[in-house]
Amino acid sequence: MATKGTLLLLIVLLVAAADAQLMQKGRRRATTAAAAPTHLHFYFHDTVSGKSPTAVRVVAPPDASSMPMFGMVNVMDDPLTEGPEPGSGPVGRAQGLYMGSDQARLGFLQAMNLVFTSGEFNGSTLALLGRNCPLDDVRELPVVGGTGAFRFATGYALLRTHWLDLRTGDAIVEYNVYVMH
Repeated sequence: MATKGTLLLLIVLLVAAADAQLMQKGRRRATTAAAAPTHLHFYFHDTVSGKSPTAVRVVAPPDASSMPMFGMVNVMDDPLTEGPEPGSGPVGRAQGLYMGSDQARLGFLQAMNLVFTSGEFNGSTLALLGRNCPLDDVRELPVVGGTGAFRFATGYALLRTHWLDLRTGDAIVEYNVYVMH
């Protein structure tokens, strides 16, 4: 009797091991297929001047004479477009805030959702949070999450200033976003 029980236990263990091996191979395939990042390219239009700004100051810096941006908070709902021209095809909106967080130079803490309103990712969002120094040639912001097609997203965004009006603060920024999802 013990031999039949041992044989049955051995068969169950072999089937379980084979099943686990098949599941592991399936997971490895799924992980490999998802390993290639999605590359998104678009332009961010931040307008703080004029009659229809897309970013507004909600907190003024406490000492604008010695540190003109430190402590400032702007809230934004900026358009994202396919090209640098303001009238180019819409991609979505950048909604969030940026605040002056560097006492020595122009540097912001930026927290925003990229809300996609057209194309393959319409209805999905990416959340970015990080340091943005607009006068640097290239800045990197981490992707910290997302929704819809970007659920469980991680990645990074490379930002390059395409155009900046130092008099008004208006800017157009090129975004190259690489996201795993």
